[in-house]
Amino acid sequence: MSELFSLKDKVIVVTGGTGVLGKSFVKGIAAAGGTVVIIGRDINKANTIADEINNNGGKALPISADVLSEEKMVAARTLILSTFGKIDGLVNAAGGNIPEGVLQNGADIFDLNIEGMKNALVLNVWGTVIPTQIFGSVIAKNGGGSIVNISSVSPKRALTKVLGYSMGKAAIDAYNQWFAVEAANRFGDTIRMNALMPGFFLTEQNRTLLTNPDGSLTERGNLIIQNTPFKRFGNPDELIGALVYLLSDASKFVTGTQIGVDGGFSVFSGV
Repeated sequence: MSELFSLKDKVIVVTGGTGVLGKSFVKGIAAAGGTVVIIGRDINKANTIADEINNNGGKALPISADVLSEEKMVAARTLILSTFGKIDGLVNAAGGNIPEGVLQNGADIFDLNIEGMKNALVLNVWGTVIPTQIFGSVIAKNGGGSIVNISSVSPKRALTKVLGYSMGKAAIDAYNQWFAVEAANRFGDTIRMNALMPGFFLTEQNRTLLTNPDGSLTERGNLIIQNTPFKRFGNPDELIGALVYLLSDASKFVTGTQIGVDGGFSVFSGV
């Protein structure tokens, strides 16, 4: 059974690999035996994570690149192929919220920061589509593999403030299903695409929305906990099991789906 969930001999690319969730993804892939490529804009963070994995007997390659740059993604692909000769999987973890895409309490709903909303949309949607175009073509030619996107509970239930982020994740959900079907029509069962649907995890991007400087919860943070049946935020490591499943051969007949890891938030009515 352990071999079914093993990532041994698989080369997995993780964009956004230096973030809070991305770092857990990278370490989880390495722990499952995978060779991991850490793509992030902060090369110092990428180097630190890669050194930790390599020093513990794993294999990791750090790369500094912006997922919105096709040129940088192509250069990263060239380096990966020259180093490992193949790509077996991709985790599109780059994305998230940006301050300009948030509508604060009391702000005029008819005076949205349009550019901010566009930037949030672009970061999440094209930050997923572009790496899939660049790395997915290799996965398809390499005999197949798995692509995992990062969805969110935000398109499932209306969340105040985070309009740009929610629209971006809704588009990723549509893309997740569309690509899964189109890829299956062209390549059969060799390449699949699925998504993780995290609930609320404290990251650098949402920390100021959910916690005060002293570490206590904001009103929004308290409301989230009240509407999460488990009555807590998630731990990033709690996403690893679902991620490894989707990347491994254990999910070979699974495509176009989402796995919720949200402590019950998306199914709770509040009553």
